[in-house]
Order: sequence, then C-alpha cells, then structure tokens
Amino acid sequence: MNDTSPEIEKLHRQMVMRLTPQERIEIACEMFAAARDVIIASLPKDLSRREFKRQLYYRTYGEPLPEDFPFDE
Repeated sequence: MNDTSPEIEKLHRQMVMRLTPQERIEIACEMFAAARDVIIASLPKDLSRREFKRQLYYRTYGEPLPEDFPFDE
C-alpha cells in the first residue's frame, strides 16, 4: 500500500539526498534498531536464549534461522 503522493515522495527523496552518506547510514541504523526493539518487545519473555534468537531472526528476515547457525551457549 502506498498512499503518498508523487510530489511528497519526490520532496522526501530530495531531503534525504541532501544528507551526507554518513547521516543517511546513521538514520538507517537507528531505524533498524528501533524496529528490532519493537520485535523484541513483542516476543514472549520466557523464551530460551536459542528460541529467542530463532524468533528474532525469523521476524527480522522473514525466514528461519539457518540450521548450522553457531549458537554460543
């Protein structure tokens, strides 16, 4: 779904492109961290560390954690 007008999309893109590459990556990292915090807050609090990692990965990337993931437990 996209309810943003083309004019506003263009204005937003212009504003973003005025930022330095460092500013853009900082914003992207902050957005990722905020989204991760929301995901973590939505997970059940009683998960094992292994299951927590599995569910966090799945909700972040939309696919199961690889079976050969090296858990450091």
